[in-house]
Amino acid sequence: MAGRRWQVPSVFAVALALAGLAMFMALGTWQVRRGQEKEALFAAFDAAESGLPVTLAQARALASPTRYPLVVVAGTFDPDHAYVLDDQLHGGKVGVMVYGVFAPSAGGPPLLVNRGFLARDAAGHVPPVPPPPSGVRSLHALYAPPPGIALRMGGDALARQSHWPKTTIYLDLAEVAADLGHGLDPRVLLQVGADDAAAHFVREWRPGVFPPERHYAYAFTWFAFGAAVVAIFVVLHWRRPTSAT
Repeated sequence: MAGRRWQVPSVFAVALALAGLAMFMALGTWQVRRGQEKEALFAAFDAAESGLPVTLAQARALASPTRYPLVVVAGTFDPDHAYVLDDQLHGGKVGVMVYGVFAPSAGGPPLLVNRGFLARDAAGHVPPVPPPPSGVRSLHALYAPPPGIALRMGGDALARQSHWPKTTIYLDLAEVAADLGHGLDPRVLLQVGADDAAAHFVREWRPGVFPPERHYAYAFTWFAFGAAVVAIFVVLHWRRPTSAT
């Protein structure tokens, strides 16, 4: 019985295989590069918490999509207004993020301060939200972008609520500003360190982006598709010659 022989592929088959291979390799390489960028971002994020703090004005000048300066800022919390961002996950637990409204003593627009994570109890209830510290406080916090909006509900859910703190499943700073009746800083503060209520909160911050591992998993998938293109091309053209009838 005749063995397998290489069948000369058509120009179209070669072009199609090369185009597919080039596309999958480019996508895989791009995901690897994004994973490396996220590793650098996470490292910078971790280093920021232990770095030297800057003023809020300096943080505004230094901030970028991949830079989260550590700031120290004096001011007061609004004791009457706060927001609870529901359906949050941390350490395998479901809970909420609690945001206070903080007015800097030096002036300028107030900021939303993420005071930390509160896990739901065994019955699925959110524990009472500790009131913010009173009086002038000096906060250490990361100056970060607001959380992304993954799901938006119709209507103005904040305006329909009359009791504080108000609960939401996404945080839109424009809607919060309208609800409060005044402007807000375009970024938020992720509070670090301790205060009077720190024992109640979990403050372990990570950028709200895909982790590096997710990008590397996508890269593996694209490279696997590229390998499949090569394998299919070889199988189709390394075959036994057809018998003459």
